[in-house]
Amino acid sequence: MATPDDQAVLQTIFNPTTPFGDIPGLDEYEEQVQDEDQDFDSELLTNAKELEQQGVLAAEAGDITTAIKIFSQAIQILPKRASGYNNRAQALRLQGDTAGALQDLNIALDLSRKTGPTACQAFVQRGLIYRLQGQEEAARKDFARAGQLGSEFAKHQLVLMNPYAALCNRMLKSMILKLRNPDI
Repeated sequence: MATPDDQAVLQTIFNPTTPFGDIPGLDEYEEQVQDEDQDFDSELLTNAKELEQQGVLAAEAGDITTAIKIFSQAIQILPKRASGYNNRAQALRLQGDTAGALQDLNIALDLSRKTGPTACQAFVQRGLIYRLQGQEEAARKDFARAGQLGSEFAKHQLVLMNPYAALCNRMLKSMILKLRNPDI
């Protein structure tokens, strides 16, 4: 069995742009999840988590409509739990309902008090939506907050959005190209 660090390396290799797989399975992350969920009835929490897992499986199978229905059921069981809204937001975004996704992400951020792994994921998702909408400053703020919460993906997005870094990368690429092909 792979260690959590090995799993993180494999996640990065096989899914280099995934915003949710920064370092899966680390004990610190698992403790944070427990802290986020400690105030909920254990039976209701188990039911909600099982539904969320079913929703993820449906989404991965391409059945986004079913995934949204399942995430909505999880939300009905524990309406004060941020994770259900965060997951449903992802499915809504995949379905093309950006407004609905943003609404759920804002609820997830409010419920999580903008801290912990669910908030981190919500900031990343919202930052991606803002970036796609051309709202660069709003995206930058969300990526910065997600980076503070530990998202390496968000930190990478901030670097990509930095105009000075982009200029340096273009200059470096040009220089390397000239070194390799002096005739150009």
